[in-house]
Amino acid sequence: MSKRLADKVCVITGTGGTMGRCAARLFASEGALVVGCDINASAAAKTVAAVQADGNDMMSIHPCDLTDAESARALIAAAIERHGKIDVLYNNCGMAYFEWFPKMPHELFKKTISEELDVYFHVTQAAWPHLVAAAGASVINVASASAKIPFKVLPAAAHMAAKGAVLAWSRQLAMEGGPHGIRVNTISPGVVETNQTRQFISDPAWWGPMRDKLMIQRPGQPDDIVPAAIYLASEESRWVTGADLAIDGGASAW
Repeated sequence: MSKRLADKVCVITGTGGTMGRCAARLFASEGALVVGCDINASAAAKTVAAVQADGNDMMSIHPCDLTDAESARALIAAAIERHGKIDVLYNNCGMAYFEWFPKMPHELFKKTISEELDVYFHVTQAAWPHLVAAAGASVINVASASAKIPFKVLPAAAHMAAKGAVLAWSRQLAMEGGPHGIRVNTISPGVVETNQTRQFISDPAWWGPMRDKLMIQRPGQPDDIVPAAIYLASEESRWVTGADLAIDGGASAW
């Protein structure tokens, strides 16, 4: 069987994290030439080792702080130097900071916007000319169920603002990219078990209300999410743009 992403150069941000590591491994298993990055150099190196242990290969730029535009440009330049093109940009990285709105310092709000929205802006703008040149590129932006609905136990005013902006911004980019053959779509996960969320999921006082919002009453796993990104990166989704895939156990459906 042919691999769905054979010879596609796929830049995946945040490959040191739980979701990013799963993405790097699954994309590479589908034949993608993966270019990863993460601000956490040790975690990023472990992902490279995991991909290599699978019998595949990837390159990674780390540490890489995508809140800095110059670092974003360096990431894209490295991908072009190595592979000469970019077919897919998977904006997966991000860090949210949570506090109930009456007590939220504006600095915390701005930090979330920087680390969940600005990081996408910088790397996408740096990659855009190369995506135009690819004449059939795909941009996949990770949004969130929190872009659409609040959760009683999640103090997510800043997170909701950032991810709501990702949804709107992605639709604009889909319109601007369409004449160049660039497809731009979003994935909106619900609560997914990662290194960051595991401690909350294990707390019945937190997980009980979150679970009650789910039609499928379990937390998502990274490999529940990443296959949707593979679909959006592949030729199978060649007529899909401006779309959002809700992968949230049904949370946003009721």
